[in-house]
Amino acid sequence: MTDSLKNESEYNQDRLERHVHTMRARTGLSRRNVLAGIAAGSASLLLHEKRALAQTAPTIVKPTPADKFRLLGTNAETLFEAFRGQGYETPESLFFVRNHTSTPTLDPSTWRLTIDGSGVRRPLSLSYEDLLRFCSVDVTKFIECAGNGRSFYGSQQGTPTPGSQWRLGAIGVGTWTGVRLSEVLDRARIKRTAVDVQPQGLDAEVGTNGHVRRPIPIEKALDDVLLVYGLNGKELPPDHGFPVRVLVPGWIGIANIKWVGRIEVSEQPLFSAWNTSQYRLFGSEYPDQPVLTQQTVKSAFELPFPASIPAGYQFLTGRSWSAHGKIRKVEVSTDGGTTWYEAYIDPHKNKPQAWAQWSIPWFATPGQHVLKVRATDSRGNRQPDTVPLNDLGYLFSAVVNHPVTVT
Repeated sequence: MTDSLKNESEYNQDRLERHVHTMRARTGLSRRNVLAGIAAGSASLLLHEKRALAQTAPTIVKPTPADKFRLLGTNAETLFEAFRGQGYETPESLFFVRNHTSTPTLDPSTWRLTIDGSGVRRPLSLSYEDLLRFCSVDVTKFIECAGNGRSFYGSQQGTPTPGSQWRLGAIGVGTWTGVRLSEVLDRARIKRTAVDVQPQGLDAEVGTNGHVRRPIPIEKALDDVLLVYGLNGKELPPDHGFPVRVLVPGWIGIANIKWVGRIEVSEQPLFSAWNTSQYRLFGSEYPDQPVLTQQTVKSAFELPFPASIPAGYQFLTGRSWSAHGKIRKVEVSTDGGTTWYEAYIDPHKNKPQAWAQWSIPWFATPGQHVLKVRATDSRGNRQPDTVPLNDLGYLFSAVVNHPVTVT
């Protein structure tokens, strides 16, 4: 048997064993009955599984208390005021969750990562322990949903778009531990003719679109992409990709595939729903319909939205971030944009492709106020007053009007 066929056979056997393990856990049936049900295509077994899933399988595993999160379908947005007083890194308990289906339960002892496709000479099937044997690296980076800020297309610009109506809390910054994808691909003897690398998740299939997957150009894949298994010095949590996820620094969240189980390397361009019908800029402003890659510049106050605060001396705090580098300047307006004042950026809490923590004093007088904050990054990119509309509401980076009542 060739290495390729052997790897495929092992992979298929592992998939079967994982499926049997999951079915037994969810239905309570014996291994023999599960295998019989699979072989016979038992309708009653499938119905039993669906009922068990409906009763026992949560969309999100970790607690999502109302004082920390807004629930948006299968997703959980962090309330930005929950970041106030926290450290630089986002604790796992506060990290936003973007799920296309539900968080799966995966066993690291049976998990395998397959690297195959026309772009490699030596297909691989790696275990969790195999991955841990690679040289590890730690990086501090953000992960942010492409739709972060989407609600403001409607509430602020009067052009509502479909999709989860995120405010600004679909972002988190963590220190990720993992291995360089380039080293894993090197082990698979990647060809010089390879053009695309497509990670694929092990979460449930999304309708007719199949498993969540999205290609990455080979140049980016070999640059700074990681396969990560740790977050903030601990094991990667289930909602955030355990046992292994992809980290694509600076790129939109969908590129950072969770629960990765396969990586296809191709000599031809690859396509999925997540780089064709979704995660592109559609609309009259974008005739070329570009595929989304890097994120934009954004800022947010660590305040409820809208906020109510007492009159007197206040210390406004917040965070700003950019996919293009560090934050160079943060400006705050407390009168709806008429006057602007430069905020203090903590130089020890300002990392590229992560975020900057800033603060500014304000003597708040009774009444209604509109706060604004805008950031400029190290490459000169500054948040605009408005953003051209795209049909799916991605990459909202305009300065947000933050209403505050002072009593």
